[in-house]
Amino acid sequence: MHLIVGLGNPGKKYEKNRHNIGFMAIENIVQKHGLSSPRSRFQGETFETVIDGNKILLLKPSTFMNESGKAVYQAANFYKIPPEKIIILHDEIDLIAGKIKLKRGGGSAGHNGLRSIHDHLGSSDFIRVRIGIGHPGTKEKVNSHVLGNFSADEKQWIEAKLKSLTQSLPSLVSGNDGDFMSQVSGSYRDKSNKNEALNSSDQAKVKVESKQKSSLMNAFIKALSKKAKK
Repeated sequence: MHLIVGLGNPGKKYEKNRHNIGFMAIENIVQKHGLSSPRSRFQGETFETVIDGNKILLLKPSTFMNESGKAVYQAANFYKIPPEKIIILHDEIDLIAGKIKLKRGGGSAGHNGLRSIHDHLGSSDFIRVRIGIGHPGTKEKVNSHVLGNFSADEKQWIEAKLKSLTQSLPSLVSGNDGDFMSQVSGSYRDKSNKNEALNSSDQAKVKVESKQKSSLMNAFIKALSKKAKK
C-alpha cells in the first residue's frame, strides 16, 4: 500500500490559499476516481482507492500544517507503510508557479509540514511532489504570499496542473519517476512560462530598437540645427 498525503491547513479560511495546494491535489484525485465521503481517522480525512494495481490510502490531515506529521505517522504506523511508499504533495515557493518536481528523501527546506513529518516518522526517506507556487521576491512577503489566495490568472494553471498530476500517478506509484516527470512537465503553466519568456524577449527587443531610433532622430535634429545656424 502507498500513502499519498496532501498538505494544507484545515478550514474555510485557508482552503483557497497557495499553501493548500496539497489539499487541492488530493481533492482532484478524489474527484477523478469518484470516491465517496471520507473516513475521519488518524487525525485527518482518508479515502481508499487502487491506482495501477496498487492499493492507495489518500490522507488530508485535519491538524494545522506544522503538525501534519501526527496524522502521517498514525496512518503509516497502522498500515505498516514504510517511508519509501509515502508520497507528500506540497507547495514549494522555490519553484516557479505551476512547476512540479519530484524528490525522494532530503531535508525540509524550511517547510514546516515536511519538518513535522520527518520528526514523527524519524526518517526523511519519503517522496515529495513539490508543486511550485512561486516566490514573492522578498523574505518579508513569504508569509502573506503562501497564506494568500491564488489569483484569477493562477487558477487557470491550477486546474490543468492538478489534472496532469492526477493522471500521472500510475507512473509515480509504480516507481517510474522519469515517466511521471515527463507527463507532468507539459501542462498549461509550463507552456505559459515559455510564452511569457518569449514576450519578455520581444519587449526587450522593442525597447532596444526604440532607443536606437530615438538616438538617430536626435542626431538628425542636431545636424539640421547646425545647418540652420550656418
